[in-house]
Amino acid sequence: MCAKVRRKEALDFHEVKPAGKIEVTPTKPLSSQHDLALAYSPGVAEPCKQIAAEPEDVYKYTAKGNLVGVISNGTAVLGLGDIGPEASKPVMEGKGVLFKKFAGIDVFDIEIAETDADKFIEIVKSLEPTFGGINLEDIKAPESFKIESELREKMKIPVMHDDQHGTAIISSAGLLNALELTGKKIEEINIVVSGAGAAAMACTDLYVALGARKQNIVMTDSKGVIREDRQDLNDKKRKYATGKDFYQLEDALAGADMFLGLSIANTLKPNWLKSMAKDPIVFALANPDPEISYELAMKTRDDIIMATGRSDHPNQVNNVLGFPYIFRGALDVRATTINEEMKLAAVQSIAELAKQPVPEMVLKAYGTVSMKFGRDYLIPKPLDPRLITTISPAVAKSAIDSGVARVKTKNWEEYEIELKERIGLDQRLISRIVTRARRDPKRIVFAEADDARILKAAQMTLDEKIGTPILLGNKRKIQQIVAANELDLSGCEIIDPQEEDAQLDKFAEVFFKKRQRKGITKKLARKAMLTRNYFGAMMVDQGVADALISGLSNDYPKTILPALQVIGVEPGVNRVAGMYIISNQKGNYFFADTTVNLDPTSEQLVDIIGLTARAVRFFDAEPKIAALSYSNFGSAKGAVPSKVARAVELAKAKWPDLVIDGDIQANVALSNDLIDEIYPFSSLNGEAANTLIFPNLESGNIAYKLLMELGGAEGIGPVLMGMKKSVHVLQVGSSVRDIFNMVAIAVVDAQTSNLRAEL
Repeated sequence: MCAKVRRKEALDFHEVKPAGKIEVTPTKPLSSQHDLALAYSPGVAEPCKQIAAEPEDVYKYTAKGNLVGVISNGTAVLGLGDIGPEASKPVMEGKGVLFKKFAGIDVFDIEIAETDADKFIEIVKSLEPTFGGINLEDIKAPESFKIESELREKMKIPVMHDDQHGTAIISSAGLLNALELTGKKIEEINIVVSGAGAAAMACTDLYVALGARKQNIVMTDSKGVIREDRQDLNDKKRKYATGKDFYQLEDALAGADMFLGLSIANTLKPNWLKSMAKDPIVFALANPDPEISYELAMKTRDDIIMATGRSDHPNQVNNVLGFPYIFRGALDVRATTINEEMKLAAVQSIAELAKQPVPEMVLKAYGTVSMKFGRDYLIPKPLDPRLITTISPAVAKSAIDSGVARVKTKNWEEYEIELKERIGLDQRLISRIVTRARRDPKRIVFAEADDARILKAAQMTLDEKIGTPILLGNKRKIQQIVAANELDLSGCEIIDPQEEDAQLDKFAEVFFKKRQRKGITKKLARKAMLTRNYFGAMMVDQGVADALISGLSNDYPKTILPALQVIGVEPGVNRVAGMYIISNQKGNYFFADTTVNLDPTSEQLVDIIGLTARAVRFFDAEPKIAALSYSNFGSAKGAVPSKVARAVELAKAKWPDLVIDGDIQANVALSNDLIDEIYPFSSLNGEAANTLIFPNLESGNIAYKLLMELGGAEGIGPVLMGMKKSVHVLQVGSSVRDIFNMVAIAVVDAQTSNLRAEL
């Protein structure tokens, strides 16, 4: 289940400039008059003439081949109903974000003010020259059936109503695997369907395509069983009308093998569940609350195999497992439609993926040491990076084999590489970290709780169930900010160090003993504990809390000093260092040191390299390290190249298996082609760097800030490496999202710190 979302938080999220969730970004340079002449007049005339002569070249010279239209009239928005086209726009933008995030597909969302099905069809059909595919969304039944059916007939690009087919494809994969576990055959099972809307019909149709028999299917709607003698049935419902002596859902469930729910909460009663056959398959997919709660179903039958639409229970039927990758495969072979063969290929590939060994990064993301095919793992997880390289090729191959692809052949090995490059498989890093954090939430001290951004991040920490915030600051001021921002932090402890005499005395005594031979007197120790950074650090040191977050309103050195004096560095570590994670479409890159060490020596760079390599592995990546300078392997002389080359020599001696090289320039380190062509001897040959070690603080700090401001990259950090316990220092100006990201990292850091301490 998703974390609770508050009205003001959601409105603020969408309102912050630029408003909404999407924008159009040029893909070609437009920095000169010549660029503009190529992009528009007169240069644009050449591709126009070429496309006029060869219409298929539109895929060669324009973005059509990677552009999907997400189109709705807002008549059946999930959970909201008929709210109209304008009100549906945030949902359609959201769908576009998912297309981009999971499959690298660009989207224009189009909301159409038309409820007449024929006129709607005419409008969408006229858009065919623009798009490579059409995703219909949130259109009410029965009009949605007619709209999709006719558009598929009339258009020569893929058209899919995801509300119908997305759920059908994912649940079909789950059904196949459930049948395998129970030893039942699809052509023999009795299926009861609660609900007769677009999704229910599409699921049932696909089950039949997989081998289920119509005579073994009973469907119900709000009036009861859909029977042959009912006079109120449309053509879709009549297809599944039964002549059996069933009138209500309860009647049909006796002895049934499968229950498919796409209706409303609490439709399936425990006694009815008890009447089902051995090893019942229950897919209760109503959202947000299923037809029977997971806990009640498990309590009622110990032989049940269950799926829901919720993320907080096993076997989530989530459409994001399907539509991005199905469209990706269809677009990449220029399919003219998404046919049954392609849908079935998606079903089979999803089902098969669930049977494969689960990668370590997925196990870590979901906070478990084991995940294997079985009753609680019928369907792959949404954060599984293999989805795109499993489903998209299967769909593309099926399109070619079934004769609906314009691209007739494809190099499948190169295609897999292309798919990975489109999205950067590591782009879901924070999602994985948050999921890991939920496994073992920690107590987080927020030293600057009199800032609205900190309190909003604390609210997210609670809502995402990754930790318990402890708020330091003036209680009255904090409560005023909480009320002004409509937050609910009533369960959080608020501590003002100025009012904690007993705790102050205790902490001051501990601090005095730590620093009495380093110039600290008892009076100075108590004065230090009056400040929130010292007080918060001591809370972590003494086990009152697990992690400290601070730095939003202080310079980095002023924030880190109290933590170093109170908590100190990890045993065996000579220094701390700071690392930033820079994310873009190509993936994640790790920059160090960007925040702590001013001008490290070669030996100190080795310490930084060791800390960074460990931190990169913490984020489920294998470090491929480039030690940077302005020289390539001695091509220029100077103190920096010499220092860096010496550090690399020492690091290789200390960690022979570590992939590292330098001195090397940044552009060369990041280019496989340049290394292969000019420096084939390098350890990075075939291993373009993902981890950059800077020769000094100024170069690292400047580099990451420039990339974040000018390069369109997203930065996560700074991650403080080498502390004995979890302490992370924010950058001045961090956003709420930046702060929350650091909280998630701090929680997982605290988890691993505890494990290291136990060892």
